Amino acid sequence: MSYFRSLLLVIGVVACMTSCRTPKDITYFQGQENGQSVDVVAPNFITAQPDDRLTISVHSRDAQLAEMFNLPIQSRQQGQATGRGSNAQRSSSSGNQVSVYTVNNYGDIEFPELGTIHIQGLTRQEIAQLIKDELINRKLLKDPTVTVDFADHSITVVGAVASPGRILFDRDKLNVIEAIALAGDLQINGKRQNVKVYRMVDGKQKAYTIDLTDPNSVYSSPVYYLQQNDVIYVEPNDLQKRNTTPLGNSTFTPAFWISLASFAMTVALLFVK
Repeated sequence: MSYFRSLLLVIGVVACMTSCRTPKDITYFQGQENGQSVDVVAPNFITAQPDDRLTISVHSRDAQLAEMFNLPIQSRQQGQATGRGSNAQRSSSSGNQVSVYTVNNYGDIEFPELGTIHIQGLTRQEIAQLIKDELINRKLLKDPTVTVDFADHSITVVGAVASPGRILFDRDKLNVIEAIALAGDLQINGKRQNVKVYRMVDGKQKAYTIDLTDPNSVYSSPVYYLQQNDVIYVEPNDLQKRNTTPLGNSTFTPAFWISLASFAMTVALLFVK
């Protein structure tokens, strides 16, 4: 009799200790103490790729002459987009019309007066400098100012995050931590040690794994700086996965084991009697 009571007590204590244990896979950047530095991979700036959309505007002291090198803006209803070839016009959220160039499958755009320009693999600044140099070298403008912006680059964040979905950005670089923050951060049931980033490389989908609890894994990853159309997937932990089954996590709770021990003791007492 006392043996079974002792067994029940031991099981109860072990179950309570297990349930009160502090998880070690929740805290980000473990091991990096105050003042410690970690090497970060070189910045990977966003470059133009096929199907990207950019806004390009040319300005000069001679405003009338500069207009020759900007797409014609026509009055259209907000939200519509039309165009010819690789160029289009769209309405911004504020209702202002913006000229948009779409990079074709060859990495080219058709620019007014300059014709076909290959911009694939170039950053915003490099595209602006290329167009500026062409305008000057062809003696079309003496003092051009060229402004290039990305119209609607995006990445996708799915899985165990607060706000999964497609995230638009117009910055020259975006890192994985910023992207996760824009998605509302990981939910408590998201696996921080197994965050996947999927990227198209040479026509194939390639997967990279990042451990958010390890600063070296984060900052040295080749996907620390994201590219347009990257997909971040946060896997739910085993607890969340088991919740999708009929029994769920019932077999992993202290109450289950205490109940099981009580049942076993009851059965044993029946045999003793």
